[in-house]
Amino acid sequence: MRTLPDLLREGLHIVFVGINPSVFSVERGHYFARSTNRFWPCLSRSALSRVARQALSVERLGPEHDRALLDYGIGFTDLVKRATPKASDLTQSELAAGVQLLLAKLDQYQPRIACFHGITGYHHVHRALTGMATESRFGLQELCIGPTRLYLVPNPSGANAHFTPNDQTRWYNRLAECLGHLSAGSACSTAIRCGRERIGRGS
Repeated sequence: MRTLPDLLREGLHIVFVGINPSVFSVERGHYFARSTNRFWPCLSRSALSRVARQALSVERLGPEHDRALLDYGIGFTDLVKRATPKASDLTQSELAAGVQLLLAKLDQYQPRIACFHGITGYHHVHRALTGMATESRFGLQELCIGPTRLYLVPNPSGANAHFTPNDQTRWYNRLAECLGHLSAGSACSTAIRCGRERIGRGS
């Protein structure tokens, strides 16, 4: 099965968790490879990527930098590793099995924060751990996986018309702020501190 490799190691600050790789990204060998995806432009405008951009001497990060970001505390994985043209092609059994594999990865590597892009992936993890559906909000979640805090941001797909690039950048800035509180030893448990908001359609 052709897929994208997990970009994981111990000691990471943040692991971005997608639903599954797109066929397009797998063909190019990098995360978020499609030019219409907002991830790289919005991450590049955020405080979250400042250290990496300065160290790499670039103003804008791109898919070609995904492996390099490991050296700056940022990793990548997916709930399901099978590449599809769209996430809706995944089966329920694949999603259920993917949850267990993801939980094992997070338990092994223990990043400070696992950041889910969009509600779909997080919904399956929450249901598997609690047996309940949840009215989730963007931002820091109450649920933890060991020492790893869970965070939820909008899906950066260009098809997500309910959020602008500025919205996406704002959430990466909030994620950076939350990470700063965690690094300072705070439990970072309040909704205000990490910016939680009700999730709307198209998340």
